[in-house]
Amino acid sequence: MKLRRFWFKFDFKLGDGSRPGLLIGCGVTAYSYEDAIEILKTKVFHGDVPTPKKVTEDVDISNLDPGHVIPNMALPINRGVWFPLGYQ
Repeated sequence: MKLRRFWFKFDFKLGDGSRPGLLIGCGVTAYSYEDAIEILKTKVFHGDVPTPKKVTEDVDISNLDPGHVIPNMALPINRGVWFPLGYQ
């Protein structure tokens, strides 16, 4: 089964108590959308995942923020969270 890159955007606002680093978005490599949600559930939210505002499947990394996301992400070739760092 082939791994796919997902980019999740949530409707978080600064200071609302959301998980650190998720205001820009969250990058996950997984086998499917359902697998990506399971990774978010266990690694990031430790429970229910808020409904994403937007999900980009097979995201092109070069289209992500070159000033913040790209220099601060793990390699997106392995299954798991690659942005933000700290949720691996």
